[in-house]
Amino acid sequence: MQALIAAPDTAEGHRLAEVPEPVPTPGQLLVEVRQSSVNFGEARFRAGMPAGTVLGYDAAGYVVRAAEDGSGPAVGDRVVAFGPGTWAERAVFDVDSVARIPDGLDLAATAALPMVGLTALRTLRGAGPLLGRRVLVTGASGGVGRLAVQLARLGGATVVASVGSPARGEGLRDLGAAEVVVGLDDVREPVDVVVETVGGDHLTRAWSLLKPGGICQSIGWASGAAAVFAPNSTFALGEPRRLQSFGDTSRPGADLATLLAFVAAGDISLPVGWRDSWKRVDDAIEALLGRRVAGKAVLDID
Repeated sequence: MQALIAAPDTAEGHRLAEVPEPVPTPGQLLVEVRQSSVNFGEARFRAGMPAGTVLGYDAAGYVVRAAEDGSGPAVGDRVVAFGPGTWAERAVFDVDSVARIPDGLDLAATAALPMVGLTALRTLRGAGPLLGRRVLVTGASGGVGRLAVQLARLGGATVVASVGSPARGEGLRDLGAAEVVVGLDDVREPVDVVVETVGGDHLTRAWSLLKPGGICQSIGWASGAAAVFAPNSTFALGEPRRLQSFGDTSRPGADLATLLAFVAAGDISLPVGWRDSWKRVDDAIEALLGRRVAGKAVLDID
């Protein structure tokens, strides 16, 4: 079968190649991948993967071989899946890494969901109850950011969305942001929760905006810049504030089903900002790294 594999010896960092068919274990199923998507981290770090690695983590498609142990979706079911090796014509997944797609949802659009949806959902869940709290989302125009805005609003929070330019903020109020700001200088009131995806000075500034007892979830570093905390800036009287990382994507199937149910109910929308053939993956990567995509880039595996 064909797949996009890591090729660190090339200028692009990847290439389309013939690779062996994946073979599922008894607790896995085989999926014909119709669409995958490109995450910002994959675009940035693909060249650092070992040569020959099949790239990609998000998939939407059809089950072509069910798990031998009888668990999970059946042959012919439409599924969304999370796991390595999705920039390919076929991929295998553990049965607890897939979810059936409800009738009526667009298969292609669901390919944008797994990585960013799991990250946003689990990060916010880890911050505790959101009802009545102020939540700051940095890098809010990206895939994680757009879903975090919607999920925080759905949880009852007042959402402040921070973006890099006025153009990047378009549409975020429609998704549920009460405030849309460029940078962080115009955030006038402290916040209870930060979903921080930018790193660098954004991280240190976001920390300073936390209320006593607040939590800053550092889940991305899109800026690539170092974060330097001034002496004593992490100390404050009163209830302790927390800074923690969050990147748990284990056993994602149940949470993928939860996210799909939100989409089916109209509670959240999928962040597709670019879609084309996987033969144009270079264009998708260039657009993502150039900050020209609002949300995710979806690849048709054609």
